[in-house]
Amino acid sequence: MNEVCFGTQGAQSRTLGASRADATESDGKHAGRVDVERDSSGGMWNRERIVSEAVAQILGTVKYIVPETILILAVCVSFLAGPFLVSERGEAPAGLRHKWGWLALIAITLSGLAWWNQSAEPMNYPNGPFQLDSLALFVRGLSLASAAILVLIGWNQIDDAHAAEFHACLLLISAGVTLTAAANDIIALFLALELVSIPTYVLLYLPRRDAAAQEATTKYFLLSVFSSAILLYGMSFLFGVTGTTNLTAIQAAITTGAGGAMPAVLLLAIVAVVAGLCFRLTAVPFHFYAPDVFQGAPTTGAAMLAFVPKIAGFVALLRLIAFPVDVSRNSNWSLVGMALPLLTVVAIASMLVGNLVALLQTNVKRLLAWSSISHAGYMLVGIVAGPTTTGSVNGTDALLFYLVAYGAMTIGVFAALAALGRGGRSYETLDDLAGLSQSHPAIALLMTVFLFSLTGLPPTAGFLGKLNLFLAAWSGSSVSKTLAIVLAVNAGIAAWYYLKVVATMYLHPLRRPSEGKVEMPALVGLALCAAATLGFFALPNLLWTIIRGS
Repeated sequence: MNEVCFGTQGAQSRTLGASRADATESDGKHAGRVDVERDSSGGMWNRERIVSEAVAQILGTVKYIVPETILILAVCVSFLAGPFLVSERGEAPAGLRHKWGWLALIAITLSGLAWWNQSAEPMNYPNGPFQLDSLALFVRGLSLASAAILVLIGWNQIDDAHAAEFHACLLLISAGVTLTAAANDIIALFLALELVSIPTYVLLYLPRRDAAAQEATTKYFLLSVFSSAILLYGMSFLFGVTGTTNLTAIQAAITTGAGGAMPAVLLLAIVAVVAGLCFRLTAVPFHFYAPDVFQGAPTTGAAMLAFVPKIAGFVALLRLIAFPVDVSRNSNWSLVGMALPLLTVVAIASMLVGNLVALLQTNVKRLLAWSSISHAGYMLVGIVAGPTTTGSVNGTDALLFYLVAYGAMTIGVFAALAALGRGGRSYETLDDLAGLSQSHPAIALLMTVFLFSLTGLPPTAGFLGKLNLFLAAWSGSSVSKTLAIVLAVNAGIAAWYYLKVVATMYLHPLRRPSEGKVEMPALVGLALCAAATLGFFALPNLLWTIIRGS
């Protein structure tokens, strides 16, 4: 295969080799000298300047990650101070979890203020590790909002002795998602994805350390490490072909092409990248862990797994392979073009497998796990439809709209389970929810709103989300039209098991006495999710204005 090298790193390596050759030929005594060399224009430069330029790029992009810096500072306070407030026997002052919860909310609020005052900027340092475009800003706001609601859901699900570490892990996961969106380098992107995965292992285990939680944590850990290895393997091929780890340079190389056939090794890179990210999307065939992990995880952990990794996974897909291609350059290379058949198969399989198996579930968390798999397939329809569809809604915009709607409705269901009791363990099966409208009418009503939204019924954001995905796919190629039909059929299948839960709450007799107590922080999170689910149906332009800016 012909050697291909693009980007700043490749240019620097070629210049370095040429200047070394010139130095050797012109003066033997300077052969091997590395601190001062001559470039192609006759100017003098040295390695110290290269290092200083790299440092300047890093420092120049630090301002792009101020919200994440605030979150990480709060994490450091929690990890450093938390152990000193717990005795050697693991005892902590009563109510300590409330203080750590407030610290997490304050950190998220300060980070949100920093995000609010930011705006998309041109890339003054195109070779820097981070960028601040409209997509990064959109994902940052979505991540911070979901983190705040997850803090509320988990407020009373963790004991006082472990609350510091629990909330610190939530903040780290949120920071990892936002850094994934801001990454402009595959190394930074991979580390950001790991900043999502590694704290998740701890988060799944802290609230409950029973056998079910141990099994859930172990399964997620082993499969997450395996998927990370596959993803890193695919990224190494991207670096090998383009000669740079910088995403801007990689996209420029792929967009312009090399004037010849696309290297076959890029196909292997695409397969590995898609496989590694499908684990985070909970897409078939990388979904095996989801039902068991959701069932064994605490309610907050299951809510986080249902949504947060999906944000990171889809944003990474957009950054790595689904970026727009300038067709005017007559490029022979297109990563998303080569990935479309694979993504199409994964989307169809995820929708069908997720919905058909969900029909058989009686455990609510397992049902929501299979639902999460099917929704990954729905959102992959947006990736396949792409940003170049000719209709009023393109695939990328429809995907981002559906991410917001899905986050509100799926976290809302878990918030309802958490509000019903500490840990949400007493309401896990359909039989537990029988007659809920009699014992907790308000929670039953809000859960019905979320289930209607997951089904795709008005007046909810889920209806508009599915409609947008359908229209984007229908206005595309024949393949995307097929996906639109599959999406519509699967929405009908999903209605059966979502509405079965509603029927259980309203039509079945009460099988357990009302405990009369609800978790107030989780109830606040529940109300916020309901407001978003109904609000974005009534006022969708509020969200569309932000999305179309990204």
